[in-house]
Amino acid sequence: MSLYNRIAAKYPDLKKDLWVAQINLTPENYIKEKFRSTLIISGMLTILTFFMFSKMNLPIILVILAFIVYFFLIFKVFFKTVKAKITKRQKKIDEEVLFAGRFLLVKLHSGKPLINALMDASDSYGVASQYFKDIIRDIDTGTPLEEALDKAASYSPSKRMRKILFQINNALKIGIDVTQTLESILDQISSEQLLEIDRYGKKLNSVTMFYMLLAIVLPSLGLTMFVVVASMINIGADLTLFLAIAFFLIIIELIFLSIFKSIRPNVNI
Repeated sequence: MSLYNRIAAKYPDLKKDLWVAQINLTPENYIKEKFRSTLIISGMLTILTFFMFSKMNLPIILVILAFIVYFFLIFKVFFKTVKAKITKRQKKIDEEVLFAGRFLLVKLHSGKPLINALMDASDSYGVASQYFKDIIRDIDTGTPLEEALDKAASYSPSKRMRKILFQINNALKIGIDVTQTLESILDQISSEQLLEIDRYGKKLNSVTMFYMLLAIVLPSLGLTMFVVVASMINIGADLTLFLAIAFFLIIIELIFLSIFKSIRPNVNI
């Protein structure tokens, strides 16, 4: 067994994660690719560290330790790219899942069979249509509709899309009307999204208050007080100091921008 196979054996969920992230690589090939990229970047950083340590007259053994640290940290970051892609696709699907479900519902209400409705949904736009394409492709290769829906649900990064596919498949197995089941689950998802918007409004008020306090009020008042006190006791304030303050304020702005982006719900009603 090769080194890549051994590493892949320690991550039993990697194969499913690669499928969900739509990365067309086996776990062994994915680990091999990331291993090589990590080795190159770690080597470049180690060379820079060697020159820096040599000027500081530090022991060479620290360079080896630095390479080991670089390698494990960078490999860990590269390994997380699968989860990052899954999260990114989940957000995109969550934004479209309600419209995709309503598209199916309209087609079913118009009298089309479920397979034809899925075919029409697979030809529509957006990320969600890709899952309908996967279902149609599995059906074209001879997979029963129920199994194709089960497979699409199990490999969907979006819980809401899984819920829709599961309820449709459950209705087919029980033999009840799919349109009523789909309409019910879409109403439930719509209610959940409305609750998320309401919670987002409450979070936004709190974060905005902290933003006004930490990024606007305190810097402006603090800088004004500093200028007044500095002029009274003859403290030197050169351009470097003000550039450092500006850099600190930019960091605060970027932190709050990331916070605002992270708390925003992935809804599109």
